Amino acid sequence: MELKGKIVLKDRIISGTLAFENGRITGIKEHPCPEPECFIMPGFVDLHTHGSGGFDFMDGAASDITGAAQSLAKHGTTTCFPTTLTSSDDEMMAFFENFKQIHREQAQNRLPLCAKMPALHLEGPYFDMEMKGAQNPRYIRNPEPEHYNRMLEAAGGLVGRWSVAPELPGAMRFIDDMVAHGILVSAAHTAATYDVVSEAYDHGLNMLTHFYSGMSTITRRGGFRILGAVESGYLIDGMNVELICDGLHLPPDLLRMIFKLKDHGRITACSDSMRGAGMPEGPSVLGPKNNGMPCIIEGGIAKLTDRSCFAGSVATGDRLARTLHCIMGLGLDEVSRILCLQPAALAGLDGEIGSIEAGKRADLVVCDGNIGIKQVYVDGNAVL
Repeated sequence: MELKGKIVLKDRIISGTLAFENGRITGIKEHPCPEPECFIMPGFVDLHTHGSGGFDFMDGAASDITGAAQSLAKHGTTTCFPTTLTSSDDEMMAFFENFKQIHREQAQNRLPLCAKMPALHLEGPYFDMEMKGAQNPRYIRNPEPEHYNRMLEAAGGLVGRWSVAPELPGAMRFIDDMVAHGILVSAAHTAATYDVVSEAYDHGLNMLTHFYSGMSTITRRGGFRILGAVESGYLIDGMNVELICDGLHLPPDLLRMIFKLKDHGRITACSDSMRGAGMPEGPSVLGPKNNGMPCIIEGGIAKLTDRSCFAGSVATGDRLARTLHCIMGLGLDEVSRILCLQPAALAGLDGEIGSIEAGKRADLVVCDGNIGIKQVYVDGNAVL
């Protein structure tokens, strides 16, 4: 099959024809294209999403996982890490069993077309109560080998990322153990000081989950200013920062500051979306439908019912790209690096996905200049 238009490569944009066959890109030819403006981008890679389309990944059934992944794909996300919330061990075990079933079926091409789900992101339960946010305090705990090894075994080798508060007792050993398993470790819901984050970085933690959200910043102790996790993101050159690019969690001026101060090669975008992503505004539930928190979606974001604070993101992949391109003014080649290639590299998947190159998977988004989705391809198969 062939697509013609402006092809968004990882370092430039060209006009031409993109060919793909049997799920892989087979060739790229540069030539003038008289056709109406259309851009061909790599499929978006989201390493932090809790749900979409009215589904939460932890709703309790395997079909809920598929439903969320189908909705993500319609909005351009072709690869994702389904993400958990802090919950009971029983809920986690049930989720692992559902995900292992879905993972097998997807590998056997037995699922409807949806975002590929190569691994999981566990957000919790090893968090700081002071920065718990929407995480259920009932299940927050310190990392202990007996507990996290049991989780790893139950997940059957499918954990790709784990977020932790590095200041907790046992956290440094946890980081060492996760790195030894090849798992990406990131800091989240943390009150850690710069010194603690630096130590965790030396142990292998190399990412800050939803930068600025649930995260310590400068405080004063006895008159002395103490740097927090936010400042660590700027001071540690090799630290990656993950941004919820919905334009609300991080308003445009704050996004501009981050992009001014941080190496763009260390920035990735995520949705951190809940079930309301891609859905009409109105009442919703944050977390699993059977015991989640009532909330309301209005103004492009989920809020607690008393409107006292945010209750989650309803961003979709195309919305993230629009924020970066239409509001921040980044070129689509840079947008594709932040939203596709750099998260794929962090997940160890950039040999297969994340950029348009001959031999890589034909995961593609066809859109207009304002990121209006025209078509999405997963492994060369049209989703829309």
